[in-house]
Amino acid sequence: MANVLILSIYLVSVLSRVETCFKANNVSVNVPPTIQAGRRIIIVGGCDTKSVRLTSSDPSFEVTGNGEVVTLAVVPVATDGRTFFVRALGKSGGERVLKVNLVRSAVQGREHTGQEILRRTKRRWSPPDFHILENELGPYPRDIEPIVSDSEATHKVFYTLSGPGYDQYPVGLFSLNKDTGMLTVNGPVDREEFPVFKLTTSVFDVKTGQPTDEPLPFKVIVDDVNDNAPIFTVPLHFSVPELSTPGTLVGKVNATDRDEEGSLHVKIKYSLLTGTDRFAIDSETGVITTVGPSSSLDREVKDKYMVVIQIKDLDGTQKGLSNTGTATVTLLDVNDNPPTFTKTSYKVTVNENEKDKLILRIPVEDKDLANTPNWVSKFVIAKGNQNGNFRIETDPKTNEGLLYVTKALDYEQAKDVKLVIEARNEAELTGTESKWVSVPVDVAVTNVDEGPQFTAPSVRFTVKENVPNGTLIGTYTAVDPETKSSKGINYYKVTDPANWINFDRNTGELKVANTIDRESHFVQDGIYNITVKAVDASSKTGTGTVIIMVEDVNDNVPTVPTSELVVCEKEGELGSVLVVAEDSDQSPFSAPFSFSLPHDNDGKWSVTRFNDTAATLKQIKMLPTGIHDVPIDVTDLQGFGRKQTAKVRICQCRNGGCLAKESSVSLGPLALLAMLLPLALLLLLCLLLAFFCVTKREKMEIDAGDSGGILLKSNTEAPGEEVDSSLITVPISGVDSAVKGSVKGVMTNPGWPGNKSGSTIGVHSTHENGIYKSGVVTSDMQEYYSGQYESQYGAQQFNGQLLGSGMDFDNRYLAQDSALLHNWQTNGRYLQQKLAFMGTEEDGRYADDVIHAYGFEGVGSAAGSVGCCSDYGDNNDLDFLNTLGPKFRNLADVCKKS
Repeated sequence: MANVLILSIYLVSVLSRVETCFKANNVSVNVPPTIQAGRRIIIVGGCDTKSVRLTSSDPSFEVTGNGEVVTLAVVPVATDGRTFFVRALGKSGGERVLKVNLVRSAVQGREHTGQEILRRTKRRWSPPDFHILENELGPYPRDIEPIVSDSEATHKVFYTLSGPGYDQYPVGLFSLNKDTGMLTVNGPVDREEFPVFKLTTSVFDVKTGQPTDEPLPFKVIVDDVNDNAPIFTVPLHFSVPELSTPGTLVGKVNATDRDEEGSLHVKIKYSLLTGTDRFAIDSETGVITTVGPSSSLDREVKDKYMVVIQIKDLDGTQKGLSNTGTATVTLLDVNDNPPTFTKTSYKVTVNENEKDKLILRIPVEDKDLANTPNWVSKFVIAKGNQNGNFRIETDPKTNEGLLYVTKALDYEQAKDVKLVIEARNEAELTGTESKWVSVPVDVAVTNVDEGPQFTAPSVRFTVKENVPNGTLIGTYTAVDPETKSSKGINYYKVTDPANWINFDRNTGELKVANTIDRESHFVQDGIYNITVKAVDASSKTGTGTVIIMVEDVNDNVPTVPTSELVVCEKEGELGSVLVVAEDSDQSPFSAPFSFSLPHDNDGKWSVTRFNDTAATLKQIKMLPTGIHDVPIDVTDLQGFGRKQTAKVRICQCRNGGCLAKESSVSLGPLALLAMLLPLALLLLLCLLLAFFCVTKREKMEIDAGDSGGILLKSNTEAPGEEVDSSLITVPISGVDSAVKGSVKGVMTNPGWPGNKSGSTIGVHSTHENGIYKSGVVTSDMQEYYSGQYESQYGAQQFNGQLLGSGMDFDNRYLAQDSALLHNWQTNGRYLQQKLAFMGTEEDGRYADDVIHAYGFEGVGSAAGSVGCCSDYGDNNDLDFLNTLGPKFRNLADVCKKS
């Protein structure tokens, strides 16, 4: 590439006058076919840049502040050269022009005076980037420049090429002469699609085929030409409030250009082709603003403007490419128009006593944008509504004013009401000197025959409580609104909750009918209300309210609580309790109270003031637990009171309450059940009846006699083994010993009549090995055996005596402890008494009176549990035992026949 020739032109004179700025009128400069952007062409010297402005006629060139003329973009130079002008403009006037001729030269000469000419240097294997011009017309193929390797001086070489545009997309755009290294372009190239190509060339020896140098990467840069017009990037829609002042921002036009960024090809200039009377645009930034008087932008006259905008590159020069677009500027509404009435006044008629009724619709007009706060109306009653008889609202659908009468009008008081209605908007007025407008409304009241009216809607009277019946409280009368007379009007009560007042039918006098009690629940905060009505001759009515203020009198004494006051007893300390009094009266007939003890008190208590309503009652001496009645004198602030009795309980406490109270209390069902349960359990343990089995069918008599018994301890329901009669021992001179609740021995006698099988007699029976065992001998059995033995074997006593020689006893088990003997005797006597009692009852008494205990028969028992006491049924016939079912089979197995 050739270097850029720099030509320096100096002025002989350094005068600041523009006439002496240039020595010559033209200058020629040799340049390459394509000048790169940012290259210096000449340096203009001698001009005072403070007073002289230097400009270039060609937008591709720029004159800097220090006089340098440089290229702003890649500049192609035709074969016949290129010309532009440098102008010197004086601030005080005058102009000088320098013509610059660019001469295209392929081979540069040597440096000469006044010019620095590019020298041709020896080609090396590091060529600079190659440049081609986009969309060049041709003809094609067209040589760009040869690639020369230093190895060409010593070798016969050939070249190869690879990369985009050659053997990669777009394939075939470039070609390379392998012998000469000439790079050729075969067609036009669009820079916006392919701004640069990165290729790689290699050099090889023709004979050996070996590389003679390193592969060389290089670039082919496509120089831009201004072939793209600028375009708009966003829709051209803008808005601005109407009546905007000059200079108000409307919006910004955004545009772009596909040409090389930073070059003059993409420097856009903005301009307006229409609408310049109301809008302006900044040529460099594209910002649109308003111009002219604010009144020129009136939305109600014209709400939308169409403005044609032009965008042109090359900074708007004649050679620049341009584009146009139409921008829409919409004027936004402001509230510059108040609502106006369609009429200058309105008249309406309304009957008296009517209320909550729509009486008038008031339409309005507004030029502002509909259904916006600038258009929606808001009505105000500016005058004439001092009594609050009217209200006005806005119909959201029609934007009309709706006038209502909300409080009944009185024809006798006002036959005509004059109102002033003002119409406003939700938004305040702006941009205008107009004011809110109003309209008069004449409301005519029509007379209607009305009922009587009391002199006031309500009346107040003050009455002391407990005043005598018949006392006059006051008079409450009504008049006819038309005649202003009370003649012919009768009065009645509507409500009188406590029936305390009489209302005279003819005169309207209010008198006490029953005792007025301020403390009654009918009185709230000292006020008692009754409602009355007045009826005229035409049966029309009017109602009123009588408010009675009940004054308090001292008719209640302070009282102490009737419930017990608890004093917790503490060892070595005297207790005290707080007594709180209450009084239904109000101050000054109530608290503070005075507490004292009567003069004849017993000296056991003292009382001291605690606060206005309470006193502390304290022991003076130690007192026994229980309830004590303590007399106390309690009086109110006026000294009105009486002697009262405070019930004080002294007791031992836990958690602030007495552990037990001496006063009688009633027991609930659960408490009674808890008390009877131990007795029932004791009865169950004591009523263990003796079961016995006989083989003979003789009648068995049971007599209530004294007997002892032996308890047999057994844990099984299975049959036991045969018992050796020698092991059975009966105490001599009373039973020797027995273990309470257990069995220590068995009495058997195979020789007894009716007991040939060796049956055992007693209270508790077990079934072991076929032997039925018992631990207590009943008194009935004693009588039976005693009688039998007395006739056959001699008299034998059973109650604590040896039964006879036929019985064999062994004392070795029962004579261990004298306490056991005592228990045996005690149990025997108890059962003797119980059986004697049961013997006096009617049939069936046994099953009903005796608590039955059933033993557990064990797992898998077919018979289940068997009760301890069987139903005897008929004493003379025991065949009923055969019909009792499987539950009594175990008992039947025990009772063996002879």
